[in-house]
Amino acid sequence: MKKQILLLIFIFVQLAIFAQYKKSVSILGDSYSTFEGYVTPATNELWYYAQHNSSTDVNSVTQTWWHEFIKNNGYRLCINNSYSGSTIGYYGYSGNDYSKRSFIERMFNLGCPDIIFIFGGTNDSWAKAPIGEYKYENFRRDDFFSYRPALAYLLKSMKERYINVDIYFIINSGLSDDITKSTIELCKYYGIQSILLHDIDKKDGHPTIKGHSQISAQIANQLCK
Repeated sequence: MKKQILLLIFIFVQLAIFAQYKKSVSILGDSYSTFEGYVTPATNELWYYAQHNSSTDVNSVTQTWWHEFIKNNGYRLCINNSYSGSTIGYYGYSGNDYSKRSFIERMFNLGCPDIIFIFGGTNDSWAKAPIGEYKYENFRRDDFFSYRPALAYLLKSMKERYINVDIYFIINSGLSDDITKSTIELCKYYGIQSILLHDIDKKDGHPTIKGHSQISAQIANQLCK
C-alpha cells in the first residue's frame, strides 16, 4: 500500500512539473530579429535599438516579433543569435566575404532549445547572391558562396545537431522568386516547416511595430495549422 501511495505521489509531482514547464525558443536571424541587449553574442551588429532611430518606430524589445510571439504563446527565450546584415552563406554585399557573420558560422550557438526559428535569406536576396545548384552532400567551402548549397548545408547540419527540436524557417515577404522558391524546396527536402510571410509593414526595408506584430501573428497562425 505504501509503495502505491509513493508511486501516486511521484506521478502527481511529475505531472505538476510538466504542467509548469515552458518550451524554450532560440532564434537564428538577421537584422529583423535583433534588439539592443538581447542578442548573443553581444558583439553581433544590430538594427533595432532602445533609443530613437529615424529608420524605425521600434524602440522597445516588447515590440519585436519574437518577444510578442514568445510572450503571447507561453514560451521562454533561450538564445537569440541574430546579426544585422547577415547572409545564409558566405556571399555578401558587393561580393564581399560574409562568412564570419553568416548563418552557417553561427548555427551551432543556439543553446538547447525546444524550438528554433531560422529567419534569413533577406540579405542573400538583397545582395543578389548567386543562386547556385541544388546540392545535398560533399559540400566544399566554395559551395557556400551560392545560396542553394549554403542553405542545404545549413538545414542538413541543424537537423543533425538539434535532435528532436522543432525547426521552422521564416521566409520574408518581398524576396526574389529564386530565393523564395529555393527556400521552400529545400525546407521540404529536409522536413523543415517553412512559414511564408505576406504583406508585412516595413520602413527602410525593416518591419515597423505593426510589421513585427504581423509577423508574430502569421507565425502563430501557421503553427496552429
